[in-house]
Amino acid sequence: MPSFTLPRAVRMTRITRTHKVAVAVLAAAGATSGLALTSAPDTAQAASEHAPAAVKPVSANGLPAKKADDARTGRPVTASVADHIKVTAVAKQHTAQQAANRSAERKAVKNYPNNLDGWIREALDIMHAKGIPGSYEGLHRNIMRESSGNPNAVNDWDINAINGIPSKGLLQVIQPTFDRYHVSGTANKLTDPVANITAAANYAADRYGSIDNVNSAY
Repeated sequence: MPSFTLPRAVRMTRITRTHKVAVAVLAAAGATSGLALTSAPDTAQAASEHAPAAVKPVSANGLPAKKADDARTGRPVTASVADHIKVTAVAKQHTAQQAANRSAERKAVKNYPNNLDGWIREALDIMHAKGIPGSYEGLHRNIMRESSGNPNAVNDWDINAINGIPSKGLLQVIQPTFDRYHVSGTANKLTDPVANITAAANYAADRYGSIDNVNSAY
């Protein structure tokens, strides 16, 4: 096949046009890529900068609406309920304490019969509270020997009577002994049954260790 060669001018023209087209395509592609690479961040930033800011609803007092609603409704109600529970608990505790105090007072205040048995029992409670030893049997035994249970009994014939300080009361105590061994909280009267018993028991504890150890004149 015979060779066919374009004239040099034509070859140059076609090559030149081809090159121009290729260069133009590459330039366009490069421009597009470059635009995409360089403008994308700007576009995103611009979109972010120009996007409308999120508007949070506010209440009349300027607080965010949710917080304002909580402050107006939820939180005060919660605090109110908590305060009510606390006040109720304190009131119940106070009532319970008052009841306990009344119960303790009722237990502390005993009613003793106004007879020898009641006097001895009341004296024993006082003695135990004061740390004075003695038993019902020891007190009763000595009382019956000394006075036969008469709180107004007076010995007007022994040495004490001769000396002007007769023995008196359930356990026949003289006034100086009563004054020295008188137990606080009892009547300051020698012939008072409870005061006489406790003073005599206090004296016997000092001298003999306990009224229970006394079996004769003391």
